[in-house]
Amino acid sequence: MAIAREDIGRPPAMAGEPDDAGDRSGRARTAIVLLALLLVATAVFSLASGASDASASAVLADWLSGHGGDTLSARDRIIVHDIRLPRVVLGILVGAALAVAGATMQGLFRNPLADPGIVGVSAGAGLGAISMIVLGNGLLAPVTAMAGIYALPLAAFLGGLASTMLLHQVATRRGQTSIATMLLAGIALGALAGALAGMLIYVADDRQLRDLTFWQLGSLGGSTWTKVAAAGPIIAVALATSLLLARGLNALALGEASARHLGIPVQRMKNVAIVAVAAAAGASVAVSGGIGFVGIVVPHLLRLLIGPDHRYLLPASALLGASLLLLADAVSRTIVAPAELPIGIVTAVVGAPFFLWILLRRRGIVDL
Repeated sequence: MAIAREDIGRPPAMAGEPDDAGDRSGRARTAIVLLALLLVATAVFSLASGASDASASAVLADWLSGHGGDTLSARDRIIVHDIRLPRVVLGILVGAALAVAGATMQGLFRNPLADPGIVGVSAGAGLGAISMIVLGNGLLAPVTAMAGIYALPLAAFLGGLASTMLLHQVATRRGQTSIATMLLAGIALGALAGALAGMLIYVADDRQLRDLTFWQLGSLGGSTWTKVAAAGPIIAVALATSLLLARGLNALALGEASARHLGIPVQRMKNVAIVAVAAAAGASVAVSGGIGFVGIVVPHLLRLLIGPDHRYLLPASALLGASLLLLADAVSRTIVAPAELPIGIVTAVVGAPFFLWILLRRRGIVDL
């Protein structure tokens, strides 16, 4: 049966998901507006949360007055603008990058279980980042000197790219991706990357060990405008590229043959998607460490709400991913105050049960 070009905007549901009939584009547009408002609210809440007594209203009043009023003391203004604000900006970038990377991988593999953290992409990016942290002043010193502040994101990007390309080659055969092969290959890649990272950690000095221990658990602590400048452009380009792939990912959900008939350059789109995922995950891992499950929780929730259309799913994932990471960061800063709980622990506590629920839900549908 022929497929109309306008049907690219309404891809079929993935395996194990409800295939609701009808156009949900109106609901999707409303959801995107609400998610944008949620992101603004969580950003203001995150700016006002912490040991300082600066309230949300005081922060907003200070901004509206052009930093010339007396709503914030000089100390609180430094805390808000030099400590919290770069942390919020980085949290938005990382949350959006992880969520969009997850949604893009799920569209690429046509499976809702794909996620950079689960299938070994984040582990590969972490190996690249750890290599730069441990060897950046030794064996990789020329790279550090040449790349400057971009050396760490670049190393993480290359590690994530290698993992993504290898995963795609192993899990895909004749245009079909095996779920079991993808998950098993991801486990193997993660184990291999973990072993190599362990070797590097073994030769690290005490200062590097302290940095790596906290970094591996995931954290937005120590966020600076330098980190924002290093990771921000890479993440921004990766997000923009992923959004441009929306119609191609919709067509790919119909099958590679159908996508080719619709004029989609499938192989080129796959290559671009792989690079975009690697860049988003790599830059995020470089500045925040291992933060898992954002890439699987956010797209799956939104797909249930607004459908599988990537034209809406990708921007909605960026907004919700940023909001959830800011909320998780606020929890990590306050739940054991004055200490700080690694944010990767918070996302894992929520994300791991959700992942199990997805598996059980898919199993129930298959058994029926």
